[in-house]
Amino acid sequence: MAHQIEKMAYVGDAPWHALGSRLPAKQPLEVWAQRAGLDFQISETPVRFIAKETAPKGAILAFEEQKVLYRDDTQQALSVVSQRYKVVQPRDILEFYRDLTEASGYEMETAGCLRGGRKIWALAKTGKETRLKGNDVVQGYLLLATSCDGTLATTATHTAIRVVCANTLAVALDNAKGAIKVPHSTTFDPAMVKSQLGIAVSGWSEFMYRMKHLSERKVSDQEAEKFLRTLMGLPAVPVNPTQHLTHARGMKKILDLFAGEGRGADLASAKGTAWGLLNAVTQHVDHERRTRHPDLRRESAWFGAGAALKDRALAQALELLV
Repeated sequence: MAHQIEKMAYVGDAPWHALGSRLPAKQPLEVWAQRAGLDFQISETPVRFIAKETAPKGAILAFEEQKVLYRDDTQQALSVVSQRYKVVQPRDILEFYRDLTEASGYEMETAGCLRGGRKIWALAKTGKETRLKGNDVVQGYLLLATSCDGTLATTATHTAIRVVCANTLAVALDNAKGAIKVPHSTTFDPAMVKSQLGIAVSGWSEFMYRMKHLSERKVSDQEAEKFLRTLMGLPAVPVNPTQHLTHARGMKKILDLFAGEGRGADLASAKGTAWGLLNAVTQHVDHERRTRHPDLRRESAWFGAGAALKDRALAQALELLV
């Protein structure tokens, strides 16, 4: 495939790659399933192989410890996993949001699958919103994602999105993990996950209180460079021009975004502040970082190395308030 995304649907502005099926707001989940490419079932079958070296040659034998997961619509093989692997179906991801959208004011914003169906996600707006100085709007979202190839536990996480630049930032809390992760060795229980997420919902005001303080914490150019050197593991003083070249390029780009090239960098909340520096990092990860394809950048920003870098940047930024 030219793109890692098999299919997706969205409400509002076109996503990062300008692909997908645009939907009117407040569509039924059944419409989302069809238009987002989530109207298929993940089926399973035992692993079988053809004997070649032992009698009787050509015999079809079974390997009982593992199974093949495949799409029931295209018969496309998705992965080989252990018999203990608990599959979370595409419909389970959407059904998670049914009571939230029908009774709790949530609105679906995007859903789809990556890598032919190996990763599945849905993102909904929670209705939480905060405005920092300069009319810098930050909105709350709930992301639920899973995989069928062992690369991602079923993960529910509250996410803050800065509207001016669509930067995504996991909501961090002192008294609870921002993300609820259900390993595929156990059964996914939506009610239990929602109960655990209830802690995170109550923490939105606390989280944005901290972001407000970041928007008031001034950061000099020298302090910003020191911050990024620590974040990226670069020496305080460059020893060799070619050392850590990739990270050095990334640091320069982030400093440029912080200095005014970033989206919303000129807002009062971001100009020369820790909030602006944090958003320079998130814009780099979400929109600027070099990858073989933009879809891979988004996958990294949500689930992989990019998400880990943003988490470290947030933790490090909060240390500036101490």
